[in-house]
Amino acid sequence: MDFEFDWNKHPDNIGRPLKRAPDRLAVGTNAIMFDDDGRVLLEHRSDNGFWGLPGGHVEIGEPVADAAVREVYEETGLRVRIKRMVGVYSDPANFCVIQYPDGNIAHVVTTVFECERIDGDLTLSDESTELRYFATDALPEAMLWSHRIRVEDAITPEGAPFVK
Repeated sequence: MDFEFDWNKHPDNIGRPLKRAPDRLAVGTNAIMFDDDGRVLLEHRSDNGFWGLPGGHVEIGEPVADAAVREVYEETGLRVRIKRMVGVYSDPANFCVIQYPDGNIAHVVTTVFECERIDGDLTLSDESTELRYFATDALPEAMLWSHRIRVEDAITPEGAPFVK
């Protein structure tokens, strides 16, 4: 079965038109964490100025769940445990494409987990300029489009993980 996707019809994860098809496929993970008031933790990213969920690329040989825990610690200073899987996101129509400043374009397949804090204090990394909890009905306007979808899915009271 041949699969054709019209890359010109869909923007990247921050809403920019795609310049061309991606160069590579990547594997990523995001973590969704809620505080006691049901607000979601977001980081203001230093690379593109948008708000998003903690997360990043999975390293070769690393289990996806371990990558989520590692990325949260590296980006927030929090030690967490996986609570549940929210979903797997791969459809380019759901903004699963990233255009990097160096010109590379990646189609990212991302597994998203809801995590709970077990230890640590919020600490900035070089990947963010601010960490803040937001009410899920008052997310920042300048938020990664794909991450908005993932937060909406995390608060949906459905049992099975999403596959989008």
